Amino acid sequence: MLRRLLAWYRMHKRALPWRDLSDPYAVWISEVMLQQTQVATVKPYFKRWMRRFPTVQSLTKASLDEVLKVWEGCGYYARARNLHRAAVQIVSENSGSLPPRAKDLEQLPGIGRYTAAAIASIAFDEPVPVLDGNVQRVLSRFLLERRALERAATQKRLRKAAESVMTLLSPRIGAPGELNQALMEIGALICTPKHPQCPVCPLKSNCLAYHRLADPSKLPHRKKSRALPHYNTTAAIVQRRGKVLIAQRKHDGLLGGLWEFPGGKQEKGESLKACLAREIREELGIEIAIGDLFSKVNHCYSHFRITLHTFLCTHRRGRVRKLDVADFRWVSPHELQNFAFPKADRVIIQKLLENESRN
Repeated sequence: MLRRLLAWYRMHKRALPWRDLSDPYAVWISEVMLQQTQVATVKPYFKRWMRRFPTVQSLTKASLDEVLKVWEGCGYYARARNLHRAAVQIVSENSGSLPPRAKDLEQLPGIGRYTAAAIASIAFDEPVPVLDGNVQRVLSRFLLERRALERAATQKRLRKAAESVMTLLSPRIGAPGELNQALMEIGALICTPKHPQCPVCPLKSNCLAYHRLADPSKLPHRKKSRALPHYNTTAAIVQRRGKVLIAQRKHDGLLGGLWEFPGGKQEKGESLKACLAREIREELGIEIAIGDLFSKVNHCYSHFRITLHTFLCTHRRGRVRKLDVADFRWVSPHELQNFAFPKADRVIIQKLLENESRN
């Protein structure tokens, strides 16, 4: 079975910019980017990152602002902050080399059990299994696991099965990293969530779901997810002498370190304009005159959704201060491209620049 799996992988694996690289640093960057982002999205970001930061040493020499700008658009920005922190730790504690064992990799910021196993097996041939979403789906169907995927007992069974497969692997069959990648690739290309291509799967002879279920896509079972809460938020395009005011979010929270048009979440019973005026006072200590609605942007995060209402504003009085922000700047609209912004704010920037070009 393992020979069939590896033969299929060697013939059908996708050509990806990080695949078959021997550099542990490149493997690390790719695995972190792939944690919560699809392969198609990651490819250009990986290439851009490696051009700008080709080594762990080059990453430590960059400012966090620069790191976030290179990462901009890839989402889940804590990953970029953790890469920067981990690079500093690797250089200071390990002479710039990633530790080769999964248990030691887990001690680095932003590296959990799955990512550590992927790096250790692919870059250092440590025989540790990877249990990402693709592999969990493949094993759930292969074993006919009917319990919810989120249950501890399910996870324990899948991990034990993955460890058993890794134990069966011998040096004559293939490397641990290749086996992990083969299982992940089966999940990505063949054993897909909705339309698995069972007839061409190299594991079909031993797959219980294929032999016993009319529709293997019914597995794995998942608990029903709750509806995401929705919030109305506001942002101000505060204008003064041809420049606009932007603020940097504090580094220890959601979207930490990114720049934005200042504002915040609407409270119960509060109008949008009252919300915006309050947020600007609390964050920057100034009073603003709020004008027309400039744009309305809907955006979805992993645990909630927002509608961002942006208003054109002018600075009325008060000295701008860093009350509840990390920093602030007055910049021209064209300078906005030099800063790292969340996706919703980049929609606003695009509209601003379009308006500038028409005027």
